[in-house]
Amino acid sequence: MNPHRPRQIANTSLHVTQLGMGGASLGDMHAVIPEAQASAAIEAAHAAGIGYFDTSPWYGNTKSELRLGHVLRTKPRDSFVISTKVGRVHARPADPDQYQHPAWKGGLPFEPRFDYSHDAVLKSYEMSLARLGLNRVEALLIHDLDTGHLGSEEAVTTALDTLSGSGFRALADLKASGEIQAIGAGVNLTGMIPRFLERFPIDFFLVAMPYTLMDQHGLDELNLCREKGVSVVIGAPFASGILAVGPQPGATYGYRTAKDAVMQKAAAIQAVCARHDVPLGAAALQFVLAHPGVASVIPGPVSTEQVRANLAWMRTDLPPDLWADLKAEGLIAAAAPVPVKGQ
Repeated sequence: MNPHRPRQIANTSLHVTQLGMGGASLGDMHAVIPEAQASAAIEAAHAAGIGYFDTSPWYGNTKSELRLGHVLRTKPRDSFVISTKVGRVHARPADPDQYQHPAWKGGLPFEPRFDYSHDAVLKSYEMSLARLGLNRVEALLIHDLDTGHLGSEEAVTTALDTLSGSGFRALADLKASGEIQAIGAGVNLTGMIPRFLERFPIDFFLVAMPYTLMDQHGLDELNLCREKGVSVVIGAPFASGILAVGPQPGATYGYRTAKDAVMQKAAAIQAVCARHDVPLGAAALQFVLAHPGVASVIPGPVSTEQVRANLAWMRTDLPPDLWADLKAEGLIAAAAPVPVKGQ
């Protein structure tokens, strides 16, 4: 697959490269990443022609935005597009000397709070521009509006009502004025895409975990997006780690240490790939892009070596028999689209 092929987001003016770069790991998700290493990875991605970068204030409690901005603000502005997210506002914690958020190995000492209101959306947007050192972003996404993050169905309903009442109007006004080109929503759980589509004119969803080479339980919702003319970007294409490194000790799945059943399935997929002399990472990246509704895949490399590996995996020729064997062994859904030559 051509990593640089541009794809349109829904019916907007925004185009993204098939291979992008996700910024979650740059927030010190699994380990504290040295600044020089983070900058080198971003530099390598941009130099290699990766033209789409995604980040969020949540990633590392604002660290990811700062790191991406440190590099990208030195590049020609027409050489990349960038998206960030709204839904949280970060502030000074009550005890600034002792504060450390438990979700990040590193990250910065700012305390987030969920807020999907009109004023909070605009404040988050303006703070993101300042951290990035850029005076515009191409897209804004509604972030983490689900039970996994908000904790209860009641909280989700309240947040959706707040977004319906005023928050989405801020996004719609930004798009109507030309400040942004597209509105998205980040989704980690199935069930939220239909709820968003019922209420809001979303241009694209960033889907992390419900659709990977390991598990396609989100296939029906991707098909729904396709029917509605809504684009999809796939985040966490390596299922948060195991599809990049293989089923080795310490491998992660769903942002946690992989359980035995997950390790066994990953080993079975890897064995089929090995029979066809295909790297597991290549199959993982190209599989998710085969769905006709998917515009881009955004792994989160944290080193120049990982950037190069992703590019090489995208360019790897994969034999059709690979997908036939994976389906025959029940390792991927029979109805899942698979890559064809020329994508």
